[in-house]
Amino acid sequence: MPNFKFERAVLRRDPGAIICGIDEVGCAPLAGPVVAAAVILDQKKLPKALRQGLDDSKKLSLERREEFYALLLSCGAAVCGVGRAEVHEIDSLNILYASHLAWRRALESLGNLPSIALIDGNRKPKDFPCAVETIVKGDGKSLSIAAASVIAKVTRDRYMKELARAHPGYGWETNVGYPTKTHRDAIIRIGITQHHRRSFGLVKAQLAPPESVQINLPL
Repeated sequence: MPNFKFERAVLRRDPGAIICGIDEVGCAPLAGPVVAAAVILDQKKLPKALRQGLDDSKKLSLERREEFYALLLSCGAAVCGVGRAEVHEIDSLNILYASHLAWRRALESLGNLPSIALIDGNRKPKDFPCAVETIVKGDGKSLSIAAASVIAKVTRDRYMKELARAHPGYGWETNVGYPTKTHRDAIIRIGITQHHRRSFGLVKAQLAPPESVQINLPL
């Protein structure tokens, strides 16, 4: 289970450090933005329910994610920021650099910049506003990153469910833009929307012009 091991290691090096965890959600979907969250936790005030139950959002049920999301926003022991990169930015930058952009926006939305960001993964962004420490599978190791994964996941899922009402048929209310069979079939049957990522596989294929057919007539 996630704990404060990495946060405490930072504080041993720099007792006055302000630490945030950063994680993003939505790298693989065919539609919708990539959403990141940055979370600063007060280790002394964090409720027992979060300290003992908070985990990588992918490992939590929908009900538990919603419960922890609400508790993080109301407990007084968490400062949360959210940022996102839009579909056109994903298509122009690629998903990796769009994710880094969402990280930066989440960090900046905190107001006061932290001293260091603990980020899930192994890729450090360039020219980031604060120091960075990457942690592979960090959302399952660091409570700060786990908190960020929950905030990002719930935020993005809610947004995609709103889009589902305006764009029925793609199953976004349940698949939240991921390439499930329902979603893939709908792209072929219905077509694409402005929320689809045009640089991604099946979506890109739908935009490609049909191959020209050469007809050889007898002389």
